[in-house]
Formats: sequence, C-alpha cells, structure tokens
Amino acid sequence: MSFTARLLLGYFLIVGLAAWFVLNSFSEEVKPGVRQTMEETLVDTAYLLAEIAAGDMSSGQLDTTRFAAAFGRYQQRDPHAVIWGFRKNTLDLRVYITDTAGIVLYDSKGVAAGQDYSRWNDVHLTLAGRYGVRSTAVDPDDSRSTVMHVAAPILLDGKIAGSLTVAKPTISVQPFIDRSRHRIERAGGWLMGGSLVIGLLFTWWLSRSVGSLCRYAREVSAGKKTQLPKLGGGELAELGRALAEMREKLDGREYIENYVHHLVHEMKSPLTAVIGSAELLDENPPEQDRVTFTANIREQSRRMKDMLDKLLALARVEHRDTLEEAVPVKLRELAETVIADHLMRLRQRGILCVNDISARAQTTGELFLLRQALANLLDNAIDFSPDGGQITLTLETKADRHVLIVRDQGCGIPEYALPRIFERFYSIARPATQRKSTGLGLPFVREVALLHKGEVTLQNLPECGAEARLSLPVRG
Repeated sequence: MSFTARLLLGYFLIVGLAAWFVLNSFSEEVKPGVRQTMEETLVDTAYLLAEIAAGDMSSGQLDTTRFAAAFGRYQQRDPHAVIWGFRKNTLDLRVYITDTAGIVLYDSKGVAAGQDYSRWNDVHLTLAGRYGVRSTAVDPDDSRSTVMHVAAPILLDGKIAGSLTVAKPTISVQPFIDRSRHRIERAGGWLMGGSLVIGLLFTWWLSRSVGSLCRYAREVSAGKKTQLPKLGGGELAELGRALAEMREKLDGREYIENYVHHLVHEMKSPLTAVIGSAELLDENPPEQDRVTFTANIREQSRRMKDMLDKLLALARVEHRDTLEEAVPVKLRELAETVIADHLMRLRQRGILCVNDISARAQTTGELFLLRQALANLLDNAIDFSPDGGQITLTLETKADRHVLIVRDQGCGIPEYALPRIFERFYSIARPATQRKSTGLGLPFVREVALLHKGEVTLQNLPECGAEARLSLPVRG
C-alpha cells in the first residue's frame, strides 16, 4: 500500500471512529432524553389533576362525575397543533383514579373501573408515599408499544385518599425521536463526507510536496540542474532546505575533488614541456634550438592560461541553477556577432561561414553565455574544417524549441570519441595541427544549454563533416 493510501486510510479511520462514537452517543441519548422530558411533563400533569380530583372528594368519598365529564370534553377536542413540523389532532392522555386500596374508581378509557391496580408500581408506590412510575408494553413483542404511567397522590387533610395516574403512549413522541435520529445521521453523513474531502485535500497536498522532494532528490542524484520546489513553510520546507544545503556541500566537495584531479592530470603535460625546455635553455643550446625551446615554453604557457580561463568559466556556469539576466536574444544577430569574432581565423583558413538563421527567430536567455557557447561550437567547426571548406549555421524550429545547427565539412569525429565528447578535459587531436584542445569547450556548451532548459548534441553527417545541435526554448 502506498504512503498516500496509508495516510488517507489512517486519517479517515481516526476521524471516522471519533465521528461514529460522538454520533452514536448523541443518537443513543435522543430516545431517553425525549422520554425523560415526557415523564417530567406527566409528573406536572398528574399532580395538577390530583389537586382537581381532591376537590371532588367529600366525606372521604370521590365523586368522579364532574371529573369524568370534564375529561370527556377534553378527549373530544382537536388541538390543531403543529409541533416542530408534526401535526397533532388528537389528545392521547389516559387518566385513572384509585382509592386507598388500589381499586380503580375511574378510568378515562372505561376498561379498568373496579379492577385492583394495587400491584402496579405507579399505584403501589404512590399509596406508600413514594414516587410512583412505570412503563409497560401493551404488546410484549413490540418495544414501541410501551406506555408511561406517572401517579400522584390525592390528598385530603394531608392524608393520602387515593392515587391519580396519568398515562401516555411513548409512540406519540416517536416521530420526534426518529426525526432527531435522522438529523443526527444526516449530519454524520455530511461530517464523514467533509472529513473525507479534507483528508483527500490534505493527503494530496502532502503527497504532492513529498513527491516534489523525491523528484528533486532523484534529479540531484542524476546530476541534473534543478531547483528546490516551493514548499511554503513548515517542516517540509525545512526538509527541502536541508536537502538543498546537503546537495550544495556534497556537490562542492565532489566538484573540487574532480577538478583538482583533472586539473593536475591535464597540467602535467604542459608543465613537463615547460620544465624540459627551461632545463635545455640552461645548457646554452644553439640559437635555433633556443628559439624552438622559447616558442615551446610560450605555447605551453598559453595553453595552461587558456585551460585555466575556460576552467573558471565552466566552474561559474556549473554552480548556477537559474539564469541571472535573461533577455530576448535574436539568434541571427547572435550568430553574426560570433562569426565576426572569428572572421580573422576564417579568412586565414579560407573557410566560408554561411548564416542561414531566420531574422525573426529569438529566444530568452543570457546573451553572454549564449555567445560563448556558440563561439565554442564555431571554434570546433573551424578546427575540424579543411582549408577552403564551408561552415553553415541554420535553424530548425519545432513546436516550442529552436535548434541551432552548426555544420562543417571536416572529417567528422571518430566513433570511439562520440560517447565521451562532452566529458571535461576530453579532447581529440585537430587535423590541421595534431594538437588537442583543453577539452572544456563542449562541457561549457552543455552547461549553458542545461541552464537555458535546453540540450546540445554532436553527431557525424552521412556524407562528411559533423553537426552540432544546440536546442533552446522558443520565447519572446
């Protein structure tokens, strides 16, 4: 099970159990709460009617004629009441009166007169001077058929002369109980639905944030340039910053180790040549040899300076994640500027450089970096072109990408070198001079392309020559 599913399930179980407990408790309290209210009302009614009945007693005997007539009229009335949405058209109180022996003297239903009710709790307890109440089911198989009986003593000169019981079926308040339960259940449904929605939103937010951090970590481990995702505040943002700091420290350490290793390796050859030439000069060689050794020292020193300059430029680009001064760049004007910078070399070799880039094509980026990257590609094309050859700069536009293409007519790149051509310090001998470059130009181009959300590739053409393709986003 995924982390997201586990989180959502755990959250929903906690909220669901809590909601079930609360709602179930409310639901279980509705029925007894309504019945308690009904019982409290019956107590008031019983004591009021007991006082009325006591006024009809004389010489210790109860005359129920007037009371029965009044209660008969009561039963015939229609209250036309609407209570919380329920219409009440009948009056359903039952009253019966007993003497001190528990014999029924009057029953509003007319079915219990003369019967002995002394064993019923309402009558027995009341005649004994205690609170008399009972709840009895008319049908033992139907729990909804219970009738609540509440009795009050009939007092004559402070002594109990009988009991009066008021009875009311609990089914009369069942609609209120059912409606309350339905409302609680409906509210519970909304609560559970709302909790589910909130849980889904929270889980989506958390899984999206964690997923962003995972993608960031994978891209960092793959060596890609990527920015820390925006995570707002809180612990996740702090975790993201910690990952970014760890990445910077690890990258810095690995970067220094690799560069020191490669730099030492690449500097050995020119330094050895310089030291060897200097030692030979100390032996006072002939003039011709002196000129050769001096030229060698000068050439190797220039090579080391060029290597250090390019290394510093590459280091500055590799440690950047975003563009600093992004401006609209017209690609044809960029190409014209780079060609003009190399015009002297092109004329010395008799190479024709053709600019077929559309005047409307433009991208957004750092002009200096793009100029340096295109200059490196043109440098390579010149180095590998034959004297009197031709270099063509063209542009392909596909959807949201510009592909800047530099083609030469040279001998191409050896197949064994193609997989390593973008490695730092890796270089192959130039056909014209048989000398190697610093091996930092193409890595610099690759870093500039990545910084601009693009890429660079190099491949041999079927007929002859090579083709460098610099992909940049279409913007502006």
